[in-house]
Amino acid sequence: MKLLIAQFVFLLQDGRARRNIGSLAKFALFLVVIMAVYSYIFHVIMLHEGRDFSAITGLYWTLTVMSTLGFGDITFHSDLGKLFSIVVLLSGIILLLVMLPFTFIQFFYAPWLEAHNRSRVPRHLPAAINNHVIITCYDPIAIALAQRLKQYGHEYVLLVPEVQQALDLVDQGYKVLVGDLDDLETYRRAHVERAALVVTLNDDMKNTSIVYTVREITPLVPIVADADLDDSVDILTLAGCSHVFQFKDMLGRSLARRTLRARTHANVIGRFEDLVIAEALAMRTHLVGKTIRQLDLRQATGITIVGLWNRGHFTLARAETVIESSTVLVLAGSERQLTSYGAYIGETGAPAAAPALILGGGRVGRAAVSALREQGVAYCIVEKNRRISEEGEHCVIGSAADHQILIRAGIETAPSVFITTHNDDVNIYLTIYCRRLRPDIQIISRATLDRNISLLHAAGADLVMSHASMAVNTIINILTPDRILMLTEGLNIFRCRIPQQLIGKNLLTSGIRESTGCSVIAIFQGGGQRINPDPSEVLEADNELLMVGTAASEKTFAGKYPDTYL
Repeated sequence: MKLLIAQFVFLLQDGRARRNIGSLAKFALFLVVIMAVYSYIFHVIMLHEGRDFSAITGLYWTLTVMSTLGFGDITFHSDLGKLFSIVVLLSGIILLLVMLPFTFIQFFYAPWLEAHNRSRVPRHLPAAINNHVIITCYDPIAIALAQRLKQYGHEYVLLVPEVQQALDLVDQGYKVLVGDLDDLETYRRAHVERAALVVTLNDDMKNTSIVYTVREITPLVPIVADADLDDSVDILTLAGCSHVFQFKDMLGRSLARRTLRARTHANVIGRFEDLVIAEALAMRTHLVGKTIRQLDLRQATGITIVGLWNRGHFTLARAETVIESSTVLVLAGSERQLTSYGAYIGETGAPAAAPALILGGGRVGRAAVSALREQGVAYCIVEKNRRISEEGEHCVIGSAADHQILIRAGIETAPSVFITTHNDDVNIYLTIYCRRLRPDIQIISRATLDRNISLLHAAGADLVMSHASMAVNTIINILTPDRILMLTEGLNIFRCRIPQQLIGKNLLTSGIRESTGCSVIAIFQGGGQRINPDPSEVLEADNELLMVGTAASEKTFAGKYPDTYL
């Protein structure tokens, strides 16, 4: 009952709803007047026929005829009475069976239903909320970020201007606040002055407006924005953004760094003080076909293989694990050890002149071109749109699904192919096609949605980078700089205290890797950091561990050793 009253009060607060209810009331009054007139005429005609009925009987006859029930217990004998009955019947069909339902639905039920839906969508955050993340859009990055924040126990809210969109998100379990993105009151109701971070991922103009609006309320809250245009980076910074990124450019450059023709043999994907985490391709190196024990990289270079990616699946490094052509090594060590690894690998034997192919000349593709050009790597773009024809001999205009176009671009000799379109369905199609044409080529693909990463690997991609995951990792690293470092494809580094039950044990007998799937890559003690500690080292009470593992492994570790996060 309280809920119904609250919804009715909410309905009456809307001026349009009040006007609708007024119109419905006028129609109801018109019906009452019509029924009263018909009842009066009923008495007049009945008296003319020599019969007399009460007022209640007259109303009863009018309602039964107008509603088409027509019980037939009271009827006219004269033609005049029968003609009047036809008039009452036809007007009843129009007024009661057609106009009344339409008017009721249009002027009352639909507004009430809308008010009911509006009452389900929060318009104010709880007064006690604090250190929350405000996300001012709804896109794949925002949804992935919301899911990751929920995983790590951070409060968040998605700001959306449309009630229906908000309802859909509420039904999916997301925390939502309805309000215009350029309205100061929206951010006051979201308690932006107490937020840990504001994330705006709209177009550049909308982002600038949002930043100015937030800065009118608080000059302190950090704001992260995504910029499309290069000039917008400076504009958003001047508007008050704390961090401005160009995530599509970052994605394109990250894809390009993973080509076989790159100058470096390992790509740095994260740093934690003096510790460097890097990815290294095994394809076309002397590592392929050997076990980790046979390589003995730790003895040769000092660096440690903490895990291996193989077509989207991460596994911990074990002595008997065989390195495959599609394997990507995850390395941990110092800068000096990473340099030693490069010398250990030597030349990859990649073709000297064959260009890498880039399928798609959009923002991501052009960013990959810039990175390849800086590395001195030859490239060729395949693009249907002639707007990039200024690339000249480095561009082939046509569809990447056309065999002859790919032949002209150099698919038969290319060491790598980058698939960079924003449509995951197209990327999956092109991955299968390129793998069939060249079983030995390195295929690096972009994924717009995280859920399609596994599909692209299954289609034949050697490496897949998700636009949403990369952006989310960057944002999370800003939010928790000293606790969690999120790397590519869901690989996380996190810092924790020594679990009480492991004090006095060494790493070899602690069972951390076997029971959680996480590896210890460094130990902190007395302000110092020991990278790649010896497995026989005893864990002491004042130690802190730096761990690496997938998001699932980290969750397992947190469940097994609660209250160890710093």
